[in-house]
Amino acid sequence: MSGGIAWMSAHHHTPSSAVPGMLGGISLTLARGVETDEFLINLGADLDELAARTPYRELRVPAGQPDRPSSHLNRAMYGICGEWTYVLEDWGMATWATGYQGKAESMLPREGEEILCLTANRFSPPAQIIHAPGARAYRADFGTGTGTGQGSALDAAGAVFPSIPETGEAEVVAYFEEHGERLPELVFTAVGAYTGVAIDRDAVEAGELPGVLVAPA
Repeated sequence: MSGGIAWMSAHHHTPSSAVPGMLGGISLTLARGVETDEFLINLGADLDELAARTPYRELRVPAGQPDRPSSHLNRAMYGICGEWTYVLEDWGMATWATGYQGKAESMLPREGEEILCLTANRFSPPAQIIHAPGARAYRADFGTGTGTGQGSALDAAGAVFPSIPETGEAEVVAYFEEHGERLPELVFTAVGAYTGVAIDRDAVEAGELPGVLVAPA
């Protein structure tokens, strides 16, 4: 399957691959209600780099200079599908998630915008889904909590497990044993259904989409 976004789930727990683009361990951030370039600048992208629209596979992270420590930079690729901007990263986290959780001013959600972020959390698992349908964000680990808290399609499609207060610990454990390996598939499928976003797998693997360097907050 080349379209949709569910294809990312099969490789969600695998390390970054050696393809020119991305395949394993992808974090996905989706935003609407904000211009693409503005959103990327908020993530730390450079104006000239954005203007160049350099293919991801041609991006190079600059080496630090002796006695002049440089900011840690990561590569990201991006695109537009319908009214959504999407940003893909495979360094272990989503830059927006690190900025939002660190309360970086440029990455705080705002009224009139909607942000959906699936961050792999490789350094502090489990993976998380963060949904900000406005100025307030709702966060849950894959498979726990109440997801958006809004009774949205994200919850109904099985992106999160039932919560212990509602069902009891034994039922949650049983659910995990039955569905745990499918969690990324459930989450990515639910987000794809909710947003209607499709991202071409071949273009992502080949690194054909435009790329930028971003610095986690």
